[in-house]
Amino acid sequence: LHVTPDCFSYLGYALLLTDHGDQILENCLKNVQLNSGVLNHQKVVYVRELDWTNPWPPKVSSDLATQERFSWSSSELEEVQKASLLLAADVIYSDDLTDALFGILERIMSQGSEKVLYLALEKRYNFSLDDLDVVANGYLNFRGYLKDDSECEGLELGSLPCFMGKCIDVAEIPQYVGGYDRGDDVELWEIRYSKGKL
Repeated sequence: LHVTPDCFSYLGYALLLTDHGDQILENCLKNVQLNSGVLNHQKVVYVRELDWTNPWPPKVSSDLATQERFSWSSSELEEVQKASLLLAADVIYSDDLTDALFGILERIMSQGSEKVLYLALEKRYNFSLDDLDVVANGYLNFRGYLKDDSECEGLELGSLPCFMGKCIDVAEIPQYVGGYDRGDDVELWEIRYSKGKL
């Protein structure tokens, strides 16, 4: 499955591909159309705008005649509530966007059914004037959001919400595309949200 950088995929009764910006969303839509022959026709695929810096849930247009092409319907928001699987790829590269991503994830994963997020990333290295070194921007910030299972359990017996993350060994996953070297900087994370106790 190829998704554009900020694409989320929610699987339930429907597949929702999300990103931000008309040109990128048009590219997502073209990918859906090009791959329609291999997609399960019983599933419905939607391309929707999701700006992490805006509040969740996105505004819903009740007037179908004036509804924008990539806007959400109330039934699609219900699908997100029922979803159990989220997918994200190549979304960790700046602290601000990582903060916005986890803000959206907390709102989505704390509502409805229990969800698991599989997040694929490749560390992006840049020279940082603040560090006077080459660093993977966003990666340390990303790791700061994740705790392992024992850390979440230790937070006053699970009283505080937290993200639990486990890095999956990508060497154990078969590679079906030739001519691509995963390298040591490619990671796949399984992330769950513990709602804690009120």
